[in-house]
Amino acid sequence: MAVHKLLVDEFYDTSFSLIAIHCRLEDYRLAYLLNQHLHLKLARKPQDLDYKYFAATYSIYEWEDKQQFTTWNLVANVCKKEEDGLQSSGSLFNIGNTILRTYHLLPEFKNVDYFIKIANEDQDFDEKHILDILQSIPQLIASYSLDVEHIKSKDNLIF
Repeated sequence: MAVHKLLVDEFYDTSFSLIAIHCRLEDYRLAYLLNQHLHLKLARKPQDLDYKYFAATYSIYEWEDKQQFTTWNLVANVCKKEEDGLQSSGSLFNIGNTILRTYHLLPEFKNVDYFIKIANEDQDFDEKHILDILQSIPQLIASYSLDVEHIKSKDNLIF
């Protein structure tokens, strides 16, 4: 009897662009600046991205441009959580140790603070123009485009 295999990677659609942003702003402040400079209408989604196996949540903003058939997402790459540390049982005093752990949405880009995911069915937008506008914002340290095909953890970008 023949064995048939279904490779799921063949059906993964990468019809989106990904822009990495380095900045030290809060997510709501960055969303405001992007709305102002790129003429977007990003709004925070009611639920953050929640990866239970990491126990980490990432803030996400979204806007669907129905005229251009484009969906814009601004998502944080960093989640910092306070967790209980290990405590020795032989201690005289009950001192609670807490550890600040940092989780990343895309672990291979640990220095990136935010990602802009632009999903467009036609791929007719000017990515260079968007990058020029982003680089003109003085609060942003750096912004550049990423090749989605070479990202190992691109499954985390499905939302």
